[in-house]
Amino acid sequence: MKKPALAAQRAHAYSSRFALSLTAAAALAAMSAAAVAQETAKNELETVVVTGVRASLTKSLAIKRTSDQVVESVVAEDIGKLPDNNVVEALQRVTGIQVTNRAGGEVGTLSIRGLPDVATTWNGRNIFTASGTQVALQDIPSTLVRQIDVYKTRDASQLENGIAGQIDVKSLRPFDFKGAKLSLLARETYLDPAKKWNPQLSAMGSNRWKTDAGEFGALVNLSMVKTDYRNESVTPGAMVVFASPNAAEVPAGWTPLERIQPTDGRAPNQQIWTPGTYAGLSQQEGATLAINGKNVPYYLARDAVFQSDVQGQRERPAANLALQWQPNEDSVYTFEAMYNGYRNKTFNKLLFSFVDWWGSLGSNPAASISTFPGTNVIKTRTVNDVYGFNSGDYTTSKTDSYIYALNGKWNISDRLKLDGDVSYQKSTFNTQFMATRLDRVAPSINVDFSAGGGNMGFHFNDDAELVDAAKWNVAQFYDNANRNAGSAATANLSGVYDADWGALKTLHFGVRFDSRKASEANRGQSAFLGRNLASLDANYQHVNSNFGTAISDVPRSWMEPNAYYIRDNIDDWRKLYNSVDANFLTTDKLSLQKTFQVKEDTTNLFLMADAEHELFGRPLRANFGVRYVQVKTGMTAYSVDATTKVVTPTNGDKTAKKFLPSLTLRYEPVKDVLVRFNYGETLRRPGFGDLNPVLQLSDDLSKVGYGGGGGGNPGLEPTRSKNLDLTGEWYFQKDSALYGTLFQRKIEGLVVPLRRRVHVDPANDPFRNSTSGGSHANGYDYVISSPVNASNGKISGLELGAIYFPKGLPSLLDGLGFQGSVTRLTSSQNVPTANDAGEIVSQLETPFFGVSKLSWNATLAYEKGPLGARLSYVRRSSFLAANEAALFANPIGIWRQPEKSVDLQLTYNINDRMAFDISGVNLTNEMQQQYYKFGNAGSPELTNFGTVQIGRAVSVGFRWKM
Repeated sequence: MKKPALAAQRAHAYSSRFALSLTAAAALAAMSAAAVAQETAKNELETVVVTGVRASLTKSLAIKRTSDQVVESVVAEDIGKLPDNNVVEALQRVTGIQVTNRAGGEVGTLSIRGLPDVATTWNGRNIFTASGTQVALQDIPSTLVRQIDVYKTRDASQLENGIAGQIDVKSLRPFDFKGAKLSLLARETYLDPAKKWNPQLSAMGSNRWKTDAGEFGALVNLSMVKTDYRNESVTPGAMVVFASPNAAEVPAGWTPLERIQPTDGRAPNQQIWTPGTYAGLSQQEGATLAINGKNVPYYLARDAVFQSDVQGQRERPAANLALQWQPNEDSVYTFEAMYNGYRNKTFNKLLFSFVDWWGSLGSNPAASISTFPGTNVIKTRTVNDVYGFNSGDYTTSKTDSYIYALNGKWNISDRLKLDGDVSYQKSTFNTQFMATRLDRVAPSINVDFSAGGGNMGFHFNDDAELVDAAKWNVAQFYDNANRNAGSAATANLSGVYDADWGALKTLHFGVRFDSRKASEANRGQSAFLGRNLASLDANYQHVNSNFGTAISDVPRSWMEPNAYYIRDNIDDWRKLYNSVDANFLTTDKLSLQKTFQVKEDTTNLFLMADAEHELFGRPLRANFGVRYVQVKTGMTAYSVDATTKVVTPTNGDKTAKKFLPSLTLRYEPVKDVLVRFNYGETLRRPGFGDLNPVLQLSDDLSKVGYGGGGGGNPGLEPTRSKNLDLTGEWYFQKDSALYGTLFQRKIEGLVVPLRRRVHVDPANDPFRNSTSGGSHANGYDYVISSPVNASNGKISGLELGAIYFPKGLPSLLDGLGFQGSVTRLTSSQNVPTANDAGEIVSQLETPFFGVSKLSWNATLAYEKGPLGARLSYVRRSSFLAANEAALFANPIGIWRQPEKSVDLQLTYNINDRMAFDISGVNLTNEMQQQYYKFGNAGSPELTNFGTVQIGRAVSVGFRWKM
């Protein structure tokens, strides 16, 4: 009988996050009402808030035009109103920005010019989540934001982190307004396929007062977003090797359509085939393998099929406080605090079935399959006595992030200005994962691995048995938890001196010290129950419904362990597994084991100058400088003996020092035309997790003869990028412009995974030591992947953009405008290949992950009287998303098919204080699809690899302000 194999981890997918309370909004309204009443109707916003799409785009052009750096901006159209419902959605139409991994009603990944390593700052301060080095922009509600600046180049005064660029999120402050302000927002968003309405509430109150001690201001901004979502995905497994269905072509000792492993005792001292090669095995009809001295034909087919139905609830509470004091004309003090929260609960209902069993095929095995014409790739297949499991996976995630900052600005003299800033932030991320498996052997399954549209289809002999509890046995229970924490204390002092030394006009200088701490801890255990589901309380049963109706022809319902009931009765569930396995701990015995902690101290110094001169009678401005970076890192990793549970700490220290120059030339050859040249160097520091040397092993669930695993590398160095940009900009109207950029990033020391084969003795093997009940007295082999600075790369491209509001249109069309951009990218990097000892034996040139060669967007905007509208289209070409584990016979690259979205927003201003809007995202209901490919090997039809149903989102919102 076929043994259970292949981890559910290959199908565990998407999760997301949360935000406010109506009670808080009401309280804020009451607090601000008296102050608002004191203000006259003449009180208006100063420069921060503009109204409408046109005004927002006009201000973004003004920022771009006056900046020394290559910067794109998104400016709030009104108080708390970005052009979209969240920060990432608002950025997807920015030139050079690419987004992907949309799930749970929001975008999951953002890149600048194809690179995901983005430094994220809040009002210029570096921010992060827990033990990570970046923050999820989705965690920052759009209602807290007045402006987002995307820096594609940077000068010496800016943070060196993030070779892709920097995204600075600017929040509102009380001195941004002339007087008292109050704003309330209520929004409902309908998500499909969850078919649920989801609330968003936000409130902002601000005021300023003049006293004998100077002018004071206070602002409070609150937000809460709740989301019920559903993600549906259908995936054929990876490719493995099978014997021919024709008995005459089967190697001696095998049976027709039997799975052929890379090594086998029936072919001693032979590597029959090599898993994980770049192009995979040949897919040509009649391709052969040498087995025991004879060339025999082989076939390629999938090892499994699976589908995932994720239902989740996400909440994001957020708050922002700003207090300002201006005692005189020469000084301003600002205290700011921000809280971002994230709560996420998901129930992933996974149906997983192997389709690689070769038994019970009868007298004519060839009748059980069909192949793609001209290939040895099996398209359809009937498998008998098929083993499968369903897994009810319940995950809870919680993030709490706080940042407190005090800033002072002083005019020391007519020539000298200083800016001081101190901040402290802390962030924690806690997650728990519980997965209960049911398993069975079904009489048969019929699969079409490519049933049309890049999707597979399958059905069992009787799909009704999928919802019959008596057909399912309760098998493994996986019980894991993690806690990540981080903090940082930062002090910064910078200044500007008006030198006016001939061509040299100003000097900028500064010093910054940052002390960062991070730690990670986890626990994990598993056990096997072996009872029929029907013998347990019926509350442990759960059946989903209406799955995948928009994807493909697959089962719509199946039985799962009721993860909600298990969560509510987790103490009893753990006791049940403890009753059959004494090593499985009950709730009162559980604790987290610290695995890693790090302290990183960073010192920055910078000196920069501005110069002006004339070239051919036109102004030429130069900005040049250097930034010094010193990073001292101390780390401790904790390894746990699998048998004795003894914890052994390992300490390490390292120091890195870099000088990073920058140069910007800004020339105006004719009026309203700018030419800009930028050179700069930036860094990508290793993630803290990549420094942790403790090995994390994973079992040989695919039965290929060795397990897997990974561990960090404490010797990693920062990745360094040398950046060149040349831009041209033509501002032919106040609200219109054409612009383009040629750019190149030359990157050294890219971190890539390198594999080596190691032998682990039973005492340190968590799957085969005496307490786990495993065998293999002599130990087992594992292929370990570790990060190394072993790659260099280059990414270059062209950006073109335009914003245009025509003049002189007929009255009905007056107010029509266009915003659009196109980005063309070319990327390459060398990826090393290692032998079993981990020695690099060859190099391969591949594209960067996540880089589309072509991406573009176009937006039609319209504003006339109280009506505003925006229709946009965003598209990116196919791209390499990741590499498959080196265990299979398919091409190793996982490519994403082209992605696109049509979005619409309509706004009606009822009066100067109230507005109503309707918006839609992904109106054409596009899907996210992947396929295996390397070079000319693989295609969306022949080697398809999964479809995710993204779904539409429709929002209705109401805003009120005073």
